Amino acid sequence: MPLEAGLLEILACPACHAPLKEQDTELICTSQDCGLAYPVRDGIPVLLVDEARRPD
Repeated sequence: MPLEAGLLEILACPACHAPLKEQDTELICTSQDCGLAYPVRDGIPVLLVDEARRPD
């Protein structure tokens, strides 16, 4: 389920403050140094570093 229009524009990675991009059911940090992937549950982004998946 895509996020509401405009929401992605104001969200940033809590760890490094880089923009996020939507991919499947996650929001991915666009910073090459960070790259954390945050889950989206029931259409709500969970922007907690403890809940983020580390890059592969």
